Amino acid sequence: MLDVSGRPKAAGTRATGQVVASLEGVTKVFGGTVAVANVSIELRAGEVLALLGENGAGKSTCVKLLAGVHRPDGGQVVMLGKPVAFASPLEAQRAGVAVMHQHPGLFPDLSIAENLFIGQTGLRWKLDHRQMQSEAARLLTLVGLEVDVTAPLGRLRTSEQQLVEIARALSLDARVLIMDEPTAALSQREVERLFTVVDNLRPQGVAMMFVGHRMDEIYRVADRIAVLRDGRHVATEIAADLSRERAVQMMVGRSLDGLYPRNNTAPGDVVLDVRGLSCDGSFQDVSFQLRAGEILGFGGLVGSGRTEIARVLFGIDQPTGGTIAIDGKTMRFVSPKDAMGNGIAYVSEDRIGQSLVMDFPILNNASLTVLDKATRGGLMSREKEIGIAKPFLDRLRLRFKSFDQPVGALSGGNQQKVVLAKWLATNPRILILDEPTQGIDVQTKADVHAMMTDLAAKGMAIILISSELPELLGMADRMIVLREGSVTAEFRHDEATQEKVIGAATDAIVKKVDGEIVAQPVPHRDEKSVIPERAARGTWRRVLARRELGLFAAIAAVVIPISMLNIRMLSGANLSALAMDAGLLMIVAVAQMLVVITRSIDLSVAAIIGLAAYGAASTIHLHPEIGVVGGVALACSIGLAAGFLNGLIVTYGRVPAIVVTLGTMSIFRGINSLWAGGTQVSADQVPQAWLDMTAANFFGVPAVLLIAIATLLVVAYILRNTSIGRELFAIGSNPGGASLIGIASRARILMAFSAAGLLAGFDGALWASRYATVDARVAYGFELTVIAAVVVGGIAVRGGSGTVLGVAAGALMLLIINNGLTLVRVDPLWLQGVYGLVILAAIGIDALVARRAAGKRKGAHR
Repeated sequence: MLDVSGRPKAAGTRATGQVVASLEGVTKVFGGTVAVANVSIELRAGEVLALLGENGAGKSTCVKLLAGVHRPDGGQVVMLGKPVAFASPLEAQRAGVAVMHQHPGLFPDLSIAENLFIGQTGLRWKLDHRQMQSEAARLLTLVGLEVDVTAPLGRLRTSEQQLVEIARALSLDARVLIMDEPTAALSQREVERLFTVVDNLRPQGVAMMFVGHRMDEIYRVADRIAVLRDGRHVATEIAADLSRERAVQMMVGRSLDGLYPRNNTAPGDVVLDVRGLSCDGSFQDVSFQLRAGEILGFGGLVGSGRTEIARVLFGIDQPTGGTIAIDGKTMRFVSPKDAMGNGIAYVSEDRIGQSLVMDFPILNNASLTVLDKATRGGLMSREKEIGIAKPFLDRLRLRFKSFDQPVGALSGGNQQKVVLAKWLATNPRILILDEPTQGIDVQTKADVHAMMTDLAAKGMAIILISSELPELLGMADRMIVLREGSVTAEFRHDEATQEKVIGAATDAIVKKVDGEIVAQPVPHRDEKSVIPERAARGTWRRVLARRELGLFAAIAAVVIPISMLNIRMLSGANLSALAMDAGLLMIVAVAQMLVVITRSIDLSVAAIIGLAAYGAASTIHLHPEIGVVGGVALACSIGLAAGFLNGLIVTYGRVPAIVVTLGTMSIFRGINSLWAGGTQVSADQVPQAWLDMTAANFFGVPAVLLIAIATLLVVAYILRNTSIGRELFAIGSNPGGASLIGIASRARILMAFSAAGLLAGFDGALWASRYATVDARVAYGFELTVIAAVVVGGIAVRGGSGTVLGVAAGALMLLIINNGLTLVRVDPLWLQGVYGLVILAAIGIDALVARRAAGKRKGAHR
């Protein structure tokens, strides 16, 4: 059982000021590039050290050195006065280091409770889900999140997932808590919850480090401030003694004037006129005008409707009421392409998920929006791409090595510059900027602000959406404020104040006390988080929503009409044959499931069945003395060796699984053909006991089906109730997140391939017993049926989700379709086409369900 309270705890309350963890003269080099050089910082009990620096200054490297992701090339990491060498993030966690990552390393397909404890349980064969859920509910209450902890994490919005990441860090009872830009996706209310948690951890002697760019938050939470510049430690000073201007100067190496340059351009004609715009569930009756050369700010809390308005203006979502006019002409954008054609560009708040292809080079990303202009003779022209992208990248002062550098290797600020360059290349008349400076350093912010002012001076109309009130107050010529989807106020630049904007955004009583803004919020319907299909809606509704129930309903929909056409469908002989075939397919389908949930695939599974089947049958023919057990053991050994070989090449050879298994499929088939030499093993050449292994019946149920059910139950138990099983799902759900928390991904994937091979080998032995006559063509082409069963059964091809019951239902459905088509005399040649259609239908249904779930999640968070 998982003893939640049994994890390593901080060793009592430490004296405030005691050095708990430190970096002493650390240096880290990546491929000749020095990330940090001779950096020394200390984290003290009961204090918060803020780590400041521009993007690329070395902050993330310091975080990863303390968290065990990287090991220093020089210097040392010290915990409680003793040098340590963390080999993995898991070792750092066990030493008491917890990290809240900027982009949560969580697993959308696992439950919220599992996300809190995955990777912390060690090797356990019986997880106590109830205890995990109870402890998860307690920890989430501490951070102010009230949700059904048994629901999948993917149903939460980004800010709520960030709160789960915070709760996960708290679950470690850490000596050291590192917060790497944890507030980037949080609303002001959620930020205050986080800082309340931080304040509660101080008396417990937890040493904390806060990495961020928002100066208001830095000075709200920090006791000391350490500054990095170009990978070197500039200084560490008491926060109360360090002015903001001095901190900025230390970061950039010079004074930074004009962080919010004024737009002195006189607004021109109305470019965009929005009247009574509404989108059910998101916002209603929104009206405003935007003029050429004007910067219009959208203020309000996260979820107030700001982003949703931008999405409608850009044609991503469709309005349910109102009008949009450009230059006095009413428009309706059915797609972003329409909006782009009318001179609108939209910089999304999610640069990683929606704006960039992280594995693509900088040049390809920067020219994505203007591909038609970057071609010569219908082919992409590198010269034209550079000609289009370079002026904008130079204008934004992008720091990069070459145009071919993957954009994922850039810092957050430089990634944002690529996004801006991509959209500026379209030469828009209207530019919508949604959180354009989120998660970037102060110098890059100044560059973005200067660019905005320059564009406005040239007549571009700009909409600025920002959660940073100083940015809105400093940059916007006018500001409209939204609350719960409605416009509550409009201010000119000279009218807007923090008190007025916060009051309009929160319906709160706002005043200034000793220079600080104090608000008494009025409770409203968004005070508690709501997610779709919560447990309170009833067990039956949750059961009815399960995909497996739909599969069984589909099976009934096939069986009933076919039985009416041909009663043989329900005959004992037909059902017995169906049961035996189902048993064989279910075993190998669940073997494929083990691989697919880790985001891999095994195309060689049918070849392994054939190799194991012929190997076992021919050996027991030549050496009957080995008996049934010996034959099964040999088949399993062949399958295990084949699966291990596949997994070894995939994990340690780093070759894509589809390539590896496509190759080994041919290799295993070739070995089998050489082994068989054109001969076959027939029923009269093997012991009768070998045939009886699957021919026997128990109370009218074929033995092979009972064997399959037992196998599926064992696999289901392992996947549901063991730490290894849950980690396989975690790897498929978020491979990067699995590495961050120390899950041994390569070892687990190797284990999945090996187990899949073992089950395929076992299935080969049963196949040889079931069909008696065995040659080199056993299970030839069977891989398509196996993959179809897995996909139809609801195993996501992207990995991370699915159930054994779903796989069993998918296998049964395919066999019933096959059997039914045969009984109604449909040409067998149509069967492969039918399987293809079933696969497409299953994937289509999954996509539809995902979109509906996303829509419900979106509506639930208004």
